[in-house]
Amino acid sequence: MFQLSLNIVSAEEAVSGIKSGQRIFFQGAAMTPNILIDALCDRYRELQNIEIIQIHTEGDATWTRMPYSESFITNTCFVGNNVRKAVNSGHGAYIPIFLSEVNLLFRRNILPLDVAFIQVSPPDKHGYCSLGLSVDVTLPAIQTAKKVIAQINPQVPRTHGDGIIHINQIDAAVEVDYPLHSHIFTSPTDVERQIGRNVAELIEDGATLQMGIGGIPNVVLNNLTNHKRLGIHTEMFSDGVLPLIEKGVITGEDKKVKTGKMVTCFSIGSPKLYDFLDDNPLVHFKEAAYTNDTAIIRQNPKVTAINSAIEIDLTGQVCADTIGKYQYSGVGGQMDFIRGAALSEGGKAIIAMPSVTKNGLSKIVPSLQQGAGVTTTRAHVHYIATEYGVVNLFGKNLEQRAKALISIAHPDHREQLEKEAFERLNT
Repeated sequence: MFQLSLNIVSAEEAVSGIKSGQRIFFQGAAMTPNILIDALCDRYRELQNIEIIQIHTEGDATWTRMPYSESFITNTCFVGNNVRKAVNSGHGAYIPIFLSEVNLLFRRNILPLDVAFIQVSPPDKHGYCSLGLSVDVTLPAIQTAKKVIAQINPQVPRTHGDGIIHINQIDAAVEVDYPLHSHIFTSPTDVERQIGRNVAELIEDGATLQMGIGGIPNVVLNNLTNHKRLGIHTEMFSDGVLPLIEKGVITGEDKKVKTGKMVTCFSIGSPKLYDFLDDNPLVHFKEAAYTNDTAIIRQNPKVTAINSAIEIDLTGQVCADTIGKYQYSGVGGQMDFIRGAALSEGGKAIIAMPSVTKNGLSKIVPSLQQGAGVTTTRAHVHYIATEYGVVNLFGKNLEQRAKALISIAHPDHREQLEKEAFERLNT
């Protein structure tokens, strides 16, 4: 009976009401509503000055390329691979903002939304659809947008938590049936394996983990099979947690916030992960304003936050979102969790990265590149890990920090770094 209340239309009809000058939100990650996006892009000749707000989307990002970019303006809160060229070539823009505060752009009408494009599960018997794997900033978007247009997809997992929307809130819906975006992970490199082992040694039984996606977080998780009572409170997670759940390593029994539950705001990985998340009360999907709230994070014991960096200077300044002036990614949730972990009882804030770039350049540098952004300040940084070891900069003065960081730099660069440290700190 609820199906009759849904306004089911074609993708072309669903986007037909979009007008020039409007601001549109795209749900992201695995849930990117590409059918709706493609239908919108097909209207590029008749539309002008359409602003797209997003964090991270999957797919080709057609709207960022010519001739579509003459009609659509990308204004993103995070820079992924598919919009990176547009942002750095003047066809798009980046908003530096903590993931925990993106919701305020919508709720405080700083960037009021005209339309939200989302992808959801079919409604249950009560008329509720699930936002699936991306609740993050999608929840505040649908709560504040003047109009909500949805893809109804039976392959969307019905996840537990706050990511629900009633069909009465959906103005138009398009029925689709295709797999969600997934990530298949490659084998970690030898360097990543060593970094993962180094970081894993810092993690204690009963810790609450926050980790990202990629080789290093997966290796860290692979090295935790003998741990006990680990918990998850993170902005995202992927397949690496599954073996630890199966082995009883992740139980969440020591957590103070949602004891026994894994808490996240989005997830992306393999179809196996999505099957695990479907109708699983063990996992609670919350919005990013909750998962990334420092006041909530710090309540859990031994919060261990594992994040990455592009470069770190000898005083401890961390750049994780730019390569010089080139906008590579975004601030995201790094500072949210670095601070939350530092304030947690027994917590550890960790920055983990290879000692050198793919081109052999040192990632531990005397000074950040000109134009580089400071993602995590030197006052916030604690543990730094490379394949050559781990150092804790907390409480160390500038000279002590430089010495510690040089000790975990690549051996080929240590002598030069020592010379440059002397020049920087003695002038």
